[in-house]
Amino acid sequence: MPALLFALVWLSCTWFGSWAFNPNSATRLLAATAIVETGSARIDPYGAMTIDKAQFDGHLYMDKAPGMTLMALPFVAATNWITGQTSADVPHMLFDPDAEAFLRLRMRIAIAGIGAVLTALAAVALLDLGTGIGGSRAAGLFAGIGFALGTTLWGWTTTWFGHAAATSLIAIALWAVWRGTRDGLAPRYALIAGFALGWAVVVEHGALLLGAPVALWALWRIRNADRAAQLRTVALAIAGGISAALPLLAYNLATFGDPFTTGYSGVVGFEGMKQGLFGLTYPKLDVLYEILLGKRRGIIWVAPILVLAPFGIWSLLRDPARRDLGMLATGGALACFLYHAAYVYWDGGNATGPRHALPAIAYLALGLAAYWGSANRVERGLGLAFLIASVALNLIITAVDIQAPHHFTAPVTDHILPGFLALNLRTIPSEFWGWPPGAGLALYLILAGALAILLALACRRSAPD
Repeated sequence: MPALLFALVWLSCTWFGSWAFNPNSATRLLAATAIVETGSARIDPYGAMTIDKAQFDGHLYMDKAPGMTLMALPFVAATNWITGQTSADVPHMLFDPDAEAFLRLRMRIAIAGIGAVLTALAAVALLDLGTGIGGSRAAGLFAGIGFALGTTLWGWTTTWFGHAAATSLIAIALWAVWRGTRDGLAPRYALIAGFALGWAVVVEHGALLLGAPVALWALWRIRNADRAAQLRTVALAIAGGISAALPLLAYNLATFGDPFTTGYSGVVGFEGMKQGLFGLTYPKLDVLYEILLGKRRGIIWVAPILVLAPFGIWSLLRDPARRDLGMLATGGALACFLYHAAYVYWDGGNATGPRHALPAIAYLALGLAAYWGSANRVERGLGLAFLIASVALNLIITAVDIQAPHHFTAPVTDHILPGFLALNLRTIPSEFWGWPPGAGLALYLILAGALAILLALACRRSAPD
């Protein structure tokens, strides 16, 4: 089951694509290209290709956390070497077809090599964690598929934004803490959890806040261990976090001359980033409503399966043996939504769903597993219907446009569904093999359908008699 789930999620996240010239993806890929080709993170030659940039001492740089750029380096270098092509071979102009093809190929290879892998690993981790929470492989599978393919995490994995990777790393950290504290203390899981949370911060600095509930929960889970075991576990977790943070400090030092200076401090063109802490002020109730229920960015419109999570969380809160999981899911999800509601650019520009709150899905997945574990036959039928509907909806979103233009008031009905009906899709066969988009979608449905059937059969065999 873990292998089949990994294959299904990896295939799904690799098969479909997104616009490589989106400034958020482009600036990270351009920085990786600059480092590979010149040894410097300066993107001066590419300044006209993205609006997301920072300026220091007259030079232009990426204005993001460097994690996604650092992970892209080996894939950009390998692609340059295999193709014999560098950025000098394409115009440094926005919307130029050759420049877009250059970025798209490198982005798609990086997604296949690391972005889709992280999402698939997180789904497998939730399969295991959900099995423990819900008492069956079916509960774990419900959580894993709901997390990876029933939400916009699927679509955001096809970009080179940092939200999907940070969300997957938080989910992996959740699993590692649970595994490491389930029967005594297992030191290696503390190292994994610390590294996962640390690297999430390198990918998205906001993960320092959004991953904090996992760290607090870990401390709660080890509270009854002897002092030596506590100290050893905490030391290993800190070591994992520090080892993940070292590349961040090294990048900042090499790029800005100071390990604690970030690209966000030199942002060009977005004055709102000067409010509060890099655009983070205080939560607004109207924004909170919009990212939960609003038609433009509401998460419920793009991930309806999450409606079931509160019922599962309630069952966790009522069970003394699992109450800490319920509190973690509640606190973690609330922290993510409040964080998003406090951000000045909360609408996310061109986006489908509330992308800054994406890590909430990792916490709500705990509720999905608990829902299945506590549900009767009718409730499981309802859950299966929600899962199928959510996966189908996110297949459409991912295939058409996870980066819906900002001016649509209801992106799903006004932009994405019409695009799907017109077969305006981005698939590997259509983008790289010259196939019609519909044929690329059909081949995906055949491959993914076969994996889904095998996964269902494996789940049925694992069920108790």
